[in-house]
Amino acid sequence: MRKAIIPLCVSLLMAALPVSADEGLHPFVLDAKKLGSPIQTTMYGIFFEDINFGADGGLYAEMVENRSFEFPQSLMGWNTFGKVSLSTDRPAFDRNPHYVTIFDPGHREKRSGIDNHGFFGMGFKKDMKYFFSVYGRLHAANGKSTEIRVELIDENNEIIDKQTVTINSKDWKKYEVNLTSKKTVAKGGLRIFHQKGDGVDLDHVSLFPEDNWNGLRRDLVNDLKDLHPGIFRFPGGCIVEGTDIGTRYQWKHSVGQVENRPLNENRWNYTFPHRMYPNYYQTYGMGFYELFLLSEYIGAAPLPILNVGLACQYQNDDDSDAHIPVNKLDEYIQDALDLIEFANGDVTTKWGKLRADMGHPAPFNLKFLGIGNEQWGPLYPERLEKFITVLRDRHPEIKIVGSSGPSPDGDKFDYGWEQMRRLKVDLVDEHYYCNQNWFMNNVTRYDNYSRKGPKVFAGEYACHIKEHAADFPEAKNVFDAAICEAALMTGFERNADIVHMATYAPLFAHVDGWQWRPDLIWMDNLTTVRTPNYYVQQMYACNRGTHVLKLTEYKEPITGKDGLCASAVYDKDHNNYIIKIVNTSEADKPVEITLKGTKNLFKDGTVTTLHAASADAANTTKNKNVVVPKTAKVKASGNKVMLTVPARTFAVYRF
Repeated sequence: MRKAIIPLCVSLLMAALPVSADEGLHPFVLDAKKLGSPIQTTMYGIFFEDINFGADGGLYAEMVENRSFEFPQSLMGWNTFGKVSLSTDRPAFDRNPHYVTIFDPGHREKRSGIDNHGFFGMGFKKDMKYFFSVYGRLHAANGKSTEIRVELIDENNEIIDKQTVTINSKDWKKYEVNLTSKKTVAKGGLRIFHQKGDGVDLDHVSLFPEDNWNGLRRDLVNDLKDLHPGIFRFPGGCIVEGTDIGTRYQWKHSVGQVENRPLNENRWNYTFPHRMYPNYYQTYGMGFYELFLLSEYIGAAPLPILNVGLACQYQNDDDSDAHIPVNKLDEYIQDALDLIEFANGDVTTKWGKLRADMGHPAPFNLKFLGIGNEQWGPLYPERLEKFITVLRDRHPEIKIVGSSGPSPDGDKFDYGWEQMRRLKVDLVDEHYYCNQNWFMNNVTRYDNYSRKGPKVFAGEYACHIKEHAADFPEAKNVFDAAICEAALMTGFERNADIVHMATYAPLFAHVDGWQWRPDLIWMDNLTTVRTPNYYVQQMYACNRGTHVLKLTEYKEPITGKDGLCASAVYDKDHNNYIIKIVNTSEADKPVEITLKGTKNLFKDGTVTTLHAASADAANTTKNKNVVVPKTAKVKASGNKVMLTVPARTFAVYRF
């Protein structure tokens, strides 16, 4: 473990105070004579994929697992007791036909019912209301009014709150009641049992916390909004492809009446045998409509990704039987056209009307569309070309995002870029999950990219550290990884003429249900954790600026020599100079910044620093604030400012 050179409080203070020049001084020059390339509003954003229980059990606030009894094992997630049966006769919803019947147990001292403990337990917060709903009907055509009792229970099976619901109709009807938690419980449950009367049929058993935002967990929504993202890529990721073509994500299944959206298997449920989750499915309760709403709320341009006619190539290779033939892509291309209509179409169109009927008459202003996720080889471009031909003709206003494959270099990557240039896509999606050395060696990655042809979208990236000391789920999200990402991002910023988008991946992970790490935001049933990596993304997005400025040391970009990486932008909206400096070394670095090419002078500003006492420092559910940004004032005047950038620190200066 690497040791800090100076205590945190002293380190941050030194970042804010001027210093005297000495032998180790780094003379930076900020040239403001000419504004560089504009920085796209989409430059820093987020990528969502339903991995690590990111949707059901995560961002989607529904607390009941298998609420419509549609898992392949229909009662998975449920415990039954007494007289309970499963049926599909005269269902409430044609695409979700299964429901349960709870009968009179036949004795006053017996009970019939069901209980559910949600996703790794249900988290209840003291004094929070919980909205319970169920579709019910009397089981017998001549049945009498029936009472069921609904209870919130804690880890010890004790009742937290209870309400009685009277089922009084022979036809399916929605019943609702509110329950209030008397205490905070991390892993509680929901219990429903027959109380009085004849048997009842129950379907779509649902429980939401009062503080949900349009059906989503408000704390996670707030985490996303506070990132100030410019682009939001969804719904994946590998789930776009599916393990097989039948289990690909289908956006049309994810819109319309929530109760009648069909279940889909999750691509990640069996992928890792050592972390298998056979109960990992997609209810589509949080579908494309909700994701478009979320994009709008957090201020990010939506970037949906659609299937190109290929199942996951990792799981199927080039097996022709696994994929859709090139001459049978019409349905998939029509899905793309219909999605544009759903997002942007007039309310008089079929899909625009559905959007309006769901509550959003105004268009979502879709400008970007990704076709294919992480495809490679000849199978991809020959299918993508079919989409491009139609989309360019019908919707030339939509920018098309293609893929360079699963790796940041090599034969597949080179071939992917060659084909994307040939097809003239607007952006190429690059992915890299690599170690610290790769990140530091690639700070200059885009310096020599061709400026002709497609722009770059760093669509999935994260620093995967070689080792970690602690054995808790969040351990991979250590500061060492975050500061390497901050260093790489100076290269994004310096090359903003070619890099137009960047999104860290994956976004979410449940501490009890993760399969992949590191991840930007961790959660349990009650709380969320913003990682050091999160704060790096936030510091960039909140200090994006409007134009690149040239920042050099000895007339060269600052790309890692002596542990320093740096970039600079001008914020035309606030008349600010913003300088980002990453010090990955074990020593403090004195820096002198000279402003030239302008009559403007430095004035007092601020510095926001992200620093950790050790390389493997991480934020956890038990201690969220091990690594957090701190802001201080910086004295400055004239055309020079002298600073000390503390060891192992990412600092953002605003003058």
